[in-house]
Amino acid sequence: MANVSTALPADGAPGAGEPRSAMERIQRLIVTDRCVMLDGGTATELEEVAEDRPELEERLWGTSALVNQPDAVERVHRSYVNVGCDVISTDTWGLPSALRSDRPALWDSTRPIHWMDIARKGVKIARHAVEEAGHTGETAVAFSINGDVDTPEGHETVRLLARAFEEEPPDLILLETLSLVRSSTYSTVESLLATGIPVWLSFRRCRHGVCGVYGEHWGGPEGDAFGRAARRFEEMGVGALLLNCIPPDHVAGMISWLRDFTDMPLGVYPNLGYFTNAGWRFESDITGEKYAEMALEWREEGAQIIGGCCGVGPEHIAAAKKALSDTKPGHERPELEDDDLNGNGHVHAPKWTDRRGRSLFPLDFPDILVEQGVFTPTQGSFLVWKYLFQEGIGSHGRCLDIGSGTGLLAVQLALNGAAHVHAIDIDKNAVDNTLTNAFRNGVADRVSAAAVDLYPWLPEERYDVIVASLYQMPVDPFEQVVTHRPLDYWGRNLIDHLIEMLPKALADDGVAYIMQLSIIGQERTSELLEKVGFQARVVDYTFFPFHELFKEKQDQIERVEQLSDAYHLSLGGEEIMVAYLIEVTRKGSESEGLPG
Repeated sequence: MANVSTALPADGAPGAGEPRSAMERIQRLIVTDRCVMLDGGTATELEEVAEDRPELEERLWGTSALVNQPDAVERVHRSYVNVGCDVISTDTWGLPSALRSDRPALWDSTRPIHWMDIARKGVKIARHAVEEAGHTGETAVAFSINGDVDTPEGHETVRLLARAFEEEPPDLILLETLSLVRSSTYSTVESLLATGIPVWLSFRRCRHGVCGVYGEHWGGPEGDAFGRAARRFEEMGVGALLLNCIPPDHVAGMISWLRDFTDMPLGVYPNLGYFTNAGWRFESDITGEKYAEMALEWREEGAQIIGGCCGVGPEHIAAAKKALSDTKPGHERPELEDDDLNGNGHVHAPKWTDRRGRSLFPLDFPDILVEQGVFTPTQGSFLVWKYLFQEGIGSHGRCLDIGSGTGLLAVQLALNGAAHVHAIDIDKNAVDNTLTNAFRNGVADRVSAAAVDLYPWLPEERYDVIVASLYQMPVDPFEQVVTHRPLDYWGRNLIDHLIEMLPKALADDGVAYIMQLSIIGQERTSELLEKVGFQARVVDYTFFPFHELFKEKQDQIERVEQLSDAYHLSLGGEEIMVAYLIEVTRKGSESEGLPG
C-alpha cells in the first residue's frame, strides 16, 4: 500500500514493540486493517464549552478561540482524546482565511500576534491535551488548514510553516475542505510535502462530483478527473485522501469508486452541523448509535480512516469507535438510487411540460431570427406570445398579426394549428423577417405577410383571431417633426385606430388580443370599445421597465398621466409600467379565442 510502511511489525508479532511515534502507530493501525479514528468538529464543540462566543464569522470562530479561550479549546481536544481518537486536529482550520485581506480581523489584542504564533499555539494546545490525557505516542496531532491556502497568498503561508514548526512540529498536516483540483493545487501540495511533515488531503466530494455542505452539487461532468488526481496525489507522496464537510448521506459510493484509482488510505468525516444566519443548526436526530451504523457502512465500503466534521461530537465518535473496533475494511460497492454519478450518467426524470404536453424546460419557443433594423420583441410581445402558447390560441382559425415585427406571434399562431395567418407591418424589413421566421419554423405554407400602413388599410376579410403588440409612446408636440402621420400626444393613435377597425376586421364570433401599456390609460380604451360595440377583459399582465426610449419621453409620459388615468410605478429609482393583455370580443359573443 503506497505511503504506508509495511515493514512495521504488527502488534504482538515477534520483534514488535511500542511505536516510536504517534504516526508510526497510525501506520500500524492501517497496515493491520484497524480503523483510524479522527476527532469531530472542534469549533462546533466550542459552542458548548466556551464561556463567551465572540461575534465573528463562523470560519474564524474556532481559530480566534486559541487567543481568547485557549482553555476551552484544550477541553474540547481532551474530550476527543478521552473517547479514543487516534488523530485530533488543531483548531487552526480558519487560519488561511484570516490571512486574506478581505476578511475581518482574527482577534482583538493589546499586542500584535503573528499568525505563526497562532499556528504554534494550536499545535501546543493540542499536544498538551494529549499529554494530559496520558496518550503521548498514541494520539497524533494534525495541523488543520483549509482550502484557502491554495491561493498565491497561501503559498507564502505554506513556505513559512516549516519555520513555525521548527521547535514543535505536528505529526501531520491536514489540508481540509478542498473542492476543485486546480493546477495550483499540485504546487500547494508539493510545498506542504516539502516541510517534511506527512500530508493528508480532504475534499468536499461525492459521487455527483463537487459537493457542498448542504449536499448541493456544482460543476460540469468531469468523468474520472478526480480519480486521476487522486492517483497523482499518491505518486507525489500524499499520505491519505479523505472526504469531509458533506452530509453523511452523500458519502455512499465514493470510497469504493476512489479505490479503483489509488492505493492510498481512504477516509471519511462528514458533517452534522450547518452554519446559518441564525447560528449553527445541527442534525439532532442523528444519535451516536445512528452515526455508528453509518460508520459501519463506510467501513464496509473500504474506509480506513473515519471521524466527523462540524456537529459531530465525542459521543458520536465514541459510538463509532466501539462499533468499528473489530472490523476490517470491506469491498462493498453500494447500489445508488441515482445513476447520475460523477457526471457520467443521465437521470431519466420527468420533464417539465404544460397541460398540452409541450416542453417548458427548455421552453418550446419558436426559432426566431431578428434581422438588422427590425424591432427586437419586448416584454409586451412576450406577454402576448405566452398567452397564445399557453392557451393554444388560433387552432383551425384564420388569424391576423398586426405589427408583426419579427413574426413571433404569427409563427406561434401557425404552430398552434391556425389554418392561415396573415401578418402586416409598415416596415418591409419586418415583413421579410416574418416570412423568414415562418420558414425557419416549418409553417411557411400557412403564413403570408405584407407591408401595410395601418391608417389607410382596409381589411380584405374578417378574421377569427387578431393579435397586436403595437408601438405606444406619448409624443411632445414640440418634438414632433413635420409628417403626414397624426400627432400622437397620448401615445394611443395606433391602438385607437385598431379599435375603430375591429368591426370590419374581426369575425362576429372572433377575438382580438391587444397589448396595452398602463402609460396610455384604460378609460379611453373602454370608451372606444363601447362605442364600436365591443367589450374587453384583462387575461394577463406583466411589468415593463422603462428602457432608454421611454426615459427620453418621460416628461411627456408624466403629462399624459396628469391629464388621464394613465400611470406607471416607481420602485427604488426605477420607472416601471404595466403591460396588459386584453381580450376583446363583440358584446354578447361566446368566443373563447379558438383555443386548441
